[in-house]
Amino acid sequence: MLAGCRSCQVSVLSETISKRMKRTLKFRAGEWAEVRSEEEILSTLDQGARLDGLPFMPQMLQYCGKRLQVLKRAHKTCDTVFPVRGRRMSNAVHLDVRCDGEAYGGCQAGCLIFWKTAWLKRVDGECGGRKAPGSAGTAQGVRSKASGGCTEQDVWAGIHRSGGVNEEQLAFICQATQIPYATTDLNWWDVRQYIEDYTSENASLARMVRGFLYMGCHKLANAGIGVGAILRWLYDRGQRLWGGIPYPRRYGSIPLGAKTPGGELGLQPGELVRVKSYDAILATLDQCNKNRGLYFDAEMVPFCGRTYRVLQRVTRIVDEKTGKLLEFKNPCIILEGVACESRYSECRLFCPRSIYSYWREIWLERVGEKRVEG
Repeated sequence: MLAGCRSCQVSVLSETISKRMKRTLKFRAGEWAEVRSEEEILSTLDQGARLDGLPFMPQMLQYCGKRLQVLKRAHKTCDTVFPVRGRRMSNAVHLDVRCDGEAYGGCQAGCLIFWKTAWLKRVDGECGGRKAPGSAGTAQGVRSKASGGCTEQDVWAGIHRSGGVNEEQLAFICQATQIPYATTDLNWWDVRQYIEDYTSENASLARMVRGFLYMGCHKLANAGIGVGAILRWLYDRGQRLWGGIPYPRRYGSIPLGAKTPGGELGLQPGELVRVKSYDAILATLDQCNKNRGLYFDAEMVPFCGRTYRVLQRVTRIVDEKTGKLLEFKNPCIILEGVACESRYSECRLFCPRSIYSYWREIWLERVGEKRVEG
């Protein structure tokens, strides 16, 4: 009799979760969401700890039962596994938390985590605090297993690729490595994505207008019709009039193969630094815009000349293409609040993924505590 009741309870729970998965929650940026209980989330996952191909990672367990603010609706993203491109993702958001990397060999990339809306519930009204996590935990072990779901042990087992387990062969599986398999094609000309960028409040109308104006200018400047230099000059003149950002796609002059300059400051988390001017940084780059192998991207230009606090020194990250842990020969710097805003990225304009920018110390300079801008 008891066994029958238990079976009925599991069946009802499984059916309830299934209905939740089919119901799409259209969160907007700035809203609050509550992460569902561990049991509810585990019941949405297959035995590989995935939903629609997207892994639920061990470090996400600590947020079960907590209330977190929605940063962006993750209806699209960029794929950094294959040649960089835009991808469509269904029923997902980014909350105000980043991956701590502890389960992935100490990866320091600090990626925003994708949360499927089936793992969340809407919070009525605005919430200024966070709810206690309740029974949620992060210790590796086995928890309840609902019909069709997985266990916490499965979540932990899902972080490694099958194959070798020694240090040289170890390869990780995380959300970043699985983006191509948890998303579908998204063409840059699909207008629906831009409508959703606006209606989700991911991007303001002013930001979108500026982005389209830049992209139009960039396309014409590189169309091979002999007006590129004039258009870039006009773009810069217009930007100066209202204090805007100069044309962000210029190139360094150091010949390919030649040694690019280094400069070590020994920066530590918490220190204040100013990003050098765009021209000063260009002087350190080769003709592929790299300094000792690190690319200076156009998305970093808006931060030039501003002051920020050092978040951390980065010495290791998981390579999205292989899942292997990479050790940097020269440490890079991550700055607080400085991440890709996808202002100038072809095929992935207004992508909400907000990947941290990596800075060489030669692109930065120390400043006094009183000089805080931007």
